[in-house]
Amino acid sequence: MPHVVVAVLPTLCLVALLACCVASALGAEARPEEWRFECPRAEIAPKWWRDAQVRCEGEPTLALAGDGLAAADGCWARTVAVKPDSYVRFETRFLAQHVEEPSRSILAHLAWQDAKGGQIGQPEYPATLREKTPDGWSIIRQTYRTPPQTARVKIELVYRWDAKGAVHFGGTRLDEVPKPAPRLVRLASVHHRPKNSKSVQDNLDQFARLIEQAAEKKADIVCLPEGITVVGTGKTYVGVAESVPGPTTRFLGDVAKRHGLYIVAGIYEREGAVVYNTAVLINRQGELVGKYRKVCLPREEISGGITPGEAFPVFDTDFGRVGIMVCWDVFFPEPARMLARAGAEVIFLPIWGGNLTLARARAIENQVYLVSSTYDMKTAVFDLEGEILAEGTEANPVIVVEVDLDQQKLWPWLGDFKNRIPRERAPQRALR
Repeated sequence: MPHVVVAVLPTLCLVALLACCVASALGAEARPEEWRFECPRAEIAPKWWRDAQVRCEGEPTLALAGDGLAAADGCWARTVAVKPDSYVRFETRFLAQHVEEPSRSILAHLAWQDAKGGQIGQPEYPATLREKTPDGWSIIRQTYRTPPQTARVKIELVYRWDAKGAVHFGGTRLDEVPKPAPRLVRLASVHHRPKNSKSVQDNLDQFARLIEQAAEKKADIVCLPEGITVVGTGKTYVGVAESVPGPTTRFLGDVAKRHGLYIVAGIYEREGAVVYNTAVLINRQGELVGKYRKVCLPREEISGGITPGEAFPVFDTDFGRVGIMVCWDVFFPEPARMLARAGAEVIFLPIWGGNLTLARARAIENQVYLVSSTYDMKTAVFDLEGEILAEGTEANPVIVVEVDLDQQKLWPWLGDFKNRIPRERAPQRALR
């Protein structure tokens, strides 16, 4: 028998719940009484109830709570008919209360089935969006192409592994939609090492000519290496350090505006007495979007007077969200992981030289495209399997690769690994 409880919510959360304005529909109808509670084992069942006081579009919500059980694991489930080889958009909304890690504990699970109920392919874990509704509801949403021979899909709204929390689900729907348009971006990188340069400006002029080549190949964004203002000049890090914004960002801004593309470039930044190894992002209008200060420093830079940064910012562009690492960062899993957790879909890596295997690993373990620009490693665009899509060389210094950021990558046995990562990674409390 279900546990019948009265929901006790903070006033603000109750207002948000009552204000939910999502249509609750799965196919023709999707009333909450058509859902059923399931759990792997009765001993770890969370508390579950249909909450008539907390409503979404006039319908009761589906609630689950840990009820003091750290191993709690259960779901509301329903199976609905779908057409094979069609496009559907799944969406549900939820409001979490006192949940330590919602990305691990609150999720939706879709399992494609044939007419006899046999599983087809691997289950799906739709993504939780970064944005919320104005009322504070979190959104789980993703569009899928149903596999051939699919007749139905089992939908599970899951709560697990948090003794103190609770969740209300509402507005769950699965709609047939037209085939989505691809989200294409042309990623470019430059393989060039200035030698015996006369000045910083000489270096910048050399890179500007290569950026022009990337623009001729219709690049949307181009990555330059680490330390473009020092390599080949015989100067020191501190000797070429400048303000950001400053002379180099203004020069790169003019180049970016002239060609209508984004530029990522590694330079050295001075802020008062402090000098950072910094990578900047310039937009198509020639404006400084932001900067990343290298967090992981090798001893050579530390002895050269460089100070480490303390944050992993991500940046929104007109094609998607990007992050930046610099050189030594690639030797550690944390920088790429933090960028991916913040929503980076592409990570740019200005790098002097490094380990190719680790560059591949950063792409694979975070399921992001990685673009390196280097002097002593491979300049390349890496895909979600860590494979090189294109490589820059001295003979062919400018590479451009077009990718679809919305194309789902399905791995053998794993399915959509990208969306499994936040659901199955180690909890933060285990990493402290």
